[in-house]
Amino acid sequence: MGMERFIGIDLAWSHGGARAKPNETGVAAIDGSGVVIDCGWTRGVEATMEWLARTAVGGSTLVFVDAPLVVDNPAGQRPCERDVGRRYGRWKVSANSTNQGSPRQAGVLLRTQLQESGWVYDDGRGGPPTEGLVMSECYPYTTLVGAAELGYDQERPRYKRPGRRPPQGWRATRADTCDELIARLSGLAEADPPLLLDSHPVSRQLMTEPSPERDALYKHREDLIDALLCAWTAALWSRHGLTRCQVLGTDSLVPPPPPPSSGQAPTIIAPARPEQRRGDGAN
Repeated sequence: MGMERFIGIDLAWSHGGARAKPNETGVAAIDGSGVVIDCGWTRGVEATMEWLARTAVGGSTLVFVDAPLVVDNPAGQRPCERDVGRRYGRWKVSANSTNQGSPRQAGVLLRTQLQESGWVYDDGRGGPPTEGLVMSECYPYTTLVGAAELGYDQERPRYKRPGRRPPQGWRATRADTCDELIARLSGLAEADPPLLLDSHPVSRQLMTEPSPERDALYKHREDLIDALLCAWTAALWSRHGLTRCQVLGTDSLVPPPPPPSSGQAPTIIAPARPEQRRGDGAN
């Protein structure tokens, strides 16, 4: 028995407050054949929970979230975040540090509320789940360089804002890079598992409209792309497990509990090439 639906959430880390409006969260849902069931944007944890309730298939949905879900370290960096730099650093991929002092922890809030609604957090150490309403953490950059199908053999694509002082003309370059990334994502239609971008009108627009240069419009598109990457990563994990993916942050952990329990450690599930598994991917 395998999961029927795979959902990706590019969660806005800040969940807003009394005065602050939360940023957009990208959301996407696909089935086992790669058809995009739904995709778009939400704002805030509550709206994301409502979208999940409408979109998940009861008892058979795996959600991958791009945001820290379990944060149990008082300070410093989580081990899974250190592993990102150690194993993917050669491909110019690293992770932000998260700890209990970090102000933006919408992922922890989302996990807590989902667990109260009957979902289970799974750290991945027991392999892919085969049933239930399950959530895990992922990181799209590791997918881009860890999945050979996408062809980023040397380094990650520069489709995010390039630092505090970007060079002149960087918005046009960023848009071109994003268009190339979308072209590579469209090639996943022939992958195992597939992703069919043209199967939903919203994701199809990624293929038919050029990436905008204006920051707000570009971020809107970027969030959707990352959500689709998260959903496809969930499908990849479900289909191939530890053959194609690795679980970051497990080096110093006790063994996972036996099934049907799910591990609760702070981990990131990441696609991996053989050379990214040995911890020698750092610069």
